[in-house]
Amino acid sequence: MVEISDDVAQAMRLPAVEIQCEAKKELAMAFYSRGILSLGKAVEMSGITRCEFETLLADRHIERPYDIAEIDRDLAWANEKR
Repeated sequence: MVEISDDVAQAMRLPAVEIQCEAKKELAMAFYSRGILSLGKAVEMSGITRCEFETLLADRHIERPYDIAEIDRDLAWANEKR
């Protein structure tokens, strides 16, 4: 658990009830963008839905890492569905 000092919490200019929620979302986005957490675990940490989390990522211009293997897997899946 990350502890936030009273001084820092007051400087955040957020209602006290929102501080922990916002901190979890911010940490989840930071860890995801650095490759420390997978998308699923970042969503879990954030405490919001996957759709909401992906919207936050888009709003912050945080790109989802997407390698060639994932593209090939998604294309194979899409071709099977046709």
